[in-house]
Amino acid sequence: MDPSVANLRQEYVRGELNETEVDANPFQQFRYWFEQAIAAQLPEPNAMTLATATPDAVPSARIVLLKDFDDQGFVFYTNYDSRKGQEIARNPQAALVFWWTALERQVRIEGAVERVSSPESDAYFQSRPLGSRLGAWASPQSQITRREDLEHRLQVLKSQYSEQSAIPRPTHWGGYRLRPRAIEFWQGRPNRLHDRILYQQMDESWQIQRLAP
Repeated sequence: MDPSVANLRQEYVRGELNETEVDANPFQQFRYWFEQAIAAQLPEPNAMTLATATPDAVPSARIVLLKDFDDQGFVFYTNYDSRKGQEIARNPQAALVFWWTALERQVRIEGAVERVSSPESDAYFQSRPLGSRLGAWASPQSQITRREDLEHRLQVLKSQYSEQSAIPRPTHWGGYRLRPRAIEFWQGRPNRLHDRILYQQMDESWQIQRLAP
C-alpha cells in the first residue's frame, strides 16, 4: 500500500442536512444547492459525471455539463453517435453525480433518459460559440482518428461557413433529458457520519428518507 495515498484524508465540517428541513420538491432542493455552488464561485459547478451502461451491464462514465434543469429533469448535450449516445439508445437508463468539493456536497441522480425535442436542441446549438458549433460538425466523437484530421476538418468548415452566422445543427448532435426516479443529497460530516437524504419518486409524489453513511 502506498502510504501517501492511503493517508489522504479530509474531515468534513462545513454543514449538515436534515430531512425535516429539506424542500419537499427535490428539484427545488437541487436549485438551492446549485445556486449556492455558483455563489461560492466553484469552477464549473454544472460539471457532472454521467454514467451509462450497455444492455449487458458494462458501465462507462465521463464528465459532461448540465445545460438546463426543471421539474422534468436534467439536460445535457452530446453527439448521438458517441459511446454514451449509443449506450443510451440501447439502454436508456443513466446516473448523474455532482461533486462540489468546497461545499463538501454531492448529489446523485438516477433515472430514464430521453432525447429533448428538436426545437430545444436547435435553440441551444445556436446559442453556442462559433467554435463549439463547428466542433460538433468536425468531430466523429468516440471514433478512432488523428488530430491532424480533426484540425483539417475544422479548417474546411471555417471556410465553408465563413459567410454564415447561423450554422445548422448536425442531425447526429443534440440534447438528452434524464428524468429522475431517485435523487440523493449528500453532505459531508465529521467522523464519516455523513448526511444522506434520498428522494424516491412514488407515483406523483416524492418520498424522503435518511440513509446511513
